[in-house]
Amino acid sequence: MRRRRPRAVSSRLVTRAVAAIPLLALLVAGCGGNSSPKPPENIQPAPTPATGAVPWPAPPNPMELTVKAGLVPETHEFLQYHVHAHLDVFVNGKPAVVASGIGIDTTNPAVRHQKLDDGSDAYGGIDPPCKQPCISPLHTHDTSGVLHTESKTSKPNTLGQLFVQWDVPLTPTCVGGYCKPDASVLIYENGKLVESDPGAIELTDGKEIAIVIGTPPAEIPAQPPF
Repeated sequence: MRRRRPRAVSSRLVTRAVAAIPLLALLVAGCGGNSSPKPPENIQPAPTPATGAVPWPAPPNPMELTVKAGLVPETHEFLQYHVHAHLDVFVNGKPAVVASGIGIDTTNPAVRHQKLDDGSDAYGGIDPPCKQPCISPLHTHDTSGVLHTESKTSKPNTLGQLFVQWDVPLTPTCVGGYCKPDASVLIYENGKLVESDPGAIELTDGKEIAIVIGTPPAEIPAQPPF
């Protein structure tokens, strides 16, 4: 069930973002690709790594990591370029949480915070602006897996930049502490298996990315849920 964003977090900017999602869903549905891809059979469960196992919380130094990702921290959201991609992470068939507040200084008093009905946290709706930079143009408001690009420039961000901001390793052979050949690591982009560097995947509007570690879930999403 889709969760309602709390009023305390929903500024005019966030409301406009949510309003655009139904039209996006129609466009994605109209392009086909509704069938779920089938992963290879007989994949063994991924062992728990000594370090880097899920859950992966949002790190405590978001603005430092924003700069490391090659992005510019801002004092509030900008909507000149505003797109939504979606990320699912599965470990041994179970969904892992995509942390809320990635790319946001959640300790800044200008950043609004609210508890959702499921007990998770939501952040955003920065109005008036922070007195110092507090948000990356690439960020997550909540744990829905929606990746928000709210930027001054119309250049897509990448999955690699998100993972730098998340402080989680992402390479062609490893995600977090899960690495080949000890663990199966498969990454899908709109239902198609990615054979190249996953960090280069562009976070364009309506894109669905599924990271499947170890035994796969019953279905691998090929399009975003919104």
